[in-house]
Amino acid sequence: MSFTGTQQKCKACEKTVYPVELLSADGIPYHKSCFKCSHCKGTLKLGNYSSMEGVVYCKPHFEQLFKESGNFNKNFQSRMYFFPLG
Repeated sequence: MSFTGTQQKCKACEKTVYPVELLSADGIPYHKSCFKCSHCKGTLKLGNYSSMEGVVYCKPHFEQLFKESGNFNKNFQSRMYFFPLG
C-alpha cells in the first residue's frame, strides 16, 4: 500500500505539509506551527494576520511597518477600511 498524500510544501520551511497540519493563507500552504509573523516570529492564525507581497505579519507589526514606510501599495492582501472621523 502506498501513501498518496499531498505534495504541497510549506512556504516557511519547504517541507511537505500533510492535511492534518495544513494551514492555507492566501492559497499558500503552511504548517500551523510555521505560520509566523516575519517581523516578531509570533504564531499567527487566519484571523490575525496581514500580508504584503507574500510576506505575512501580525496585524500590529503590519500597521507599524506600513506607517513607517508611508507607502500604500494596492498589492496588500488584507482588507484595509478607512472611516471618516467626525
